[in-house]
Amino acid sequence: MEQFLQQLLNGLAVGGIYALVALGYTMVYGVLKLINFAHGDLFTIGAYFGFTLLVSWNLSGLLPPVVAVLAVFIMVSLLVAIIGWVLERAAYRPLRNAGRLSAVVSALGASIFFENAIMLIYGARVYVYPDFLRPEFTISLWGMQVPAMRMLIIVASIALMLALWAFIQRTRMGAAIRAVAIDPGAAVLMGVNVDRVISIVFLIGPGLGGAAGLMVGIYYGQIDFLMGWTYGLKAFTAAILGGIGNIPGAMLGGFLLGVTEALAAGYIAMAWKDAVAFLVLILILIIRPTGILGERTADKL
Repeated sequence: MEQFLQQLLNGLAVGGIYALVALGYTMVYGVLKLINFAHGDLFTIGAYFGFTLLVSWNLSGLLPPVVAVLAVFIMVSLLVAIIGWVLERAAYRPLRNAGRLSAVVSALGASIFFENAIMLIYGARVYVYPDFLRPEFTISLWGMQVPAMRMLIIVASIALMLALWAFIQRTRMGAAIRAVAIDPGAAVLMGVNVDRVISIVFLIGPGLGGAAGLMVGIYYGQIDFLMGWTYGLKAFTAAILGGIGNIPGAMLGGFLLGVTEALAAGYIAMAWKDAVAFLVLILILIIRPTGILGERTADKL
């Protein structure tokens, strides 16, 4: 039982990271019906920005550990959000009426650009986060000693998701985002500024992705310029699993994917965790092709 709970908590920590990145995919798809293939690379940029601020700018030495992490967390989220906003203005908005294939090609081009830019600026080697960010102290939970960093990642990811959910459900801008996702034409007739809504989505999604990148650096301690491909693929899988375009579905899909991988690694073998996770995805999509929380919608003629 103790092993199961340990693997469950580990899966929730990883799943929370998957879910934060998946939210970026699902929000963009919800309003534009576009898969932002560059989103995984924005996640990587967040991890490298965090490393730069903590090490190169020495914030980890100038400020107390908790203050340094909070400050870098906010700064990374804002910086990556701005990059996401610029990406939408430069790569997607000019092609909005040019057909979906053109936008997909533009997204792939942006992904290649970001990946190579990171490699040229930072190099191809692996970077290591400061050790003080991974304290050895543990928390007693259900008779187990759980690493405190694991619990902090779980709590932080859930807090960000709840904040996003409250924003979408309780604010006027959130209502506008939901309206554009349901019917952009009707939203325009009701006075919604669609361009502004899309810009907000490209601020929120990359901001969450950048925060997730920082979490990976803190949690695992190592980052590399190709990590966006791996985590982006897993997060995209999580979004499909929960129902692409559905925000609660992205959250659920991320946690389910993370827990499935952790249990497979703990009870079968580490080498099989990805195979088992994708097998679960296939089985769920056979039963529900739209994902767990996805809904069937009529095609527009």
